[in-house]
Amino acid sequence: MIQIRDERAADVAAREHLLDACFGEARFTKTCERLREGRLPAEGLALVVELDGRLVATVRLWDVDAGGTPALMLGPIAVEPGLHGLGIGHGLMRAALARAAALGHRAVILVGDAPYYARFGFTRERVGGLRLPGPYAPERFLALDLVPGTLDGADGMVRATGRHDSSAGLAGEGYRAAA
Repeated sequence: MIQIRDERAADVAAREHLLDACFGEARFTKTCERLREGRLPAEGLALVVELDGRLVATVRLWDVDAGGTPALMLGPIAVEPGLHGLGIGHGLMRAALARAAALGHRAVILVGDAPYYARFGFTRERVGGLRLPGPYAPERFLALDLVPGTLDGADGMVRATGRHDSSAGLAGEGYRAAA
């Protein structure tokens, strides 16, 4: 049975194993990782998918300032490679976006595959004049207004604003800095 639920501290090792399987060590060198390191995910926005008691997918959203506008940054999202194409990632994305909207968040940004994220409403156009603090492929920088017009006129650098990770707790190795 598939269950989408909040991430727990006990999930960290399985989550890290899944992220390593999907992205490898290169994930620690990405610009979005710089915005996440030393931070905790946005409150209530670290979700996993459990299938028959096994963690098979994960997503986290992070508080950021998008050129003066409070927003969330999504990522990474990962699904166990052998389960691609079954709709698990789609369901997890829908759940994460619905939760973000229900919690009062107004916009989400990400760096990812434009054709995949377009089905959820993400576009390059909503990025406006926003920039990320490091190298990234501009065509992969996407945004979604959860509340229409939130990112109208957004301009400037995206920066981390979320809660600092002051203990090992839930963070575990998932928040380690790139060496």
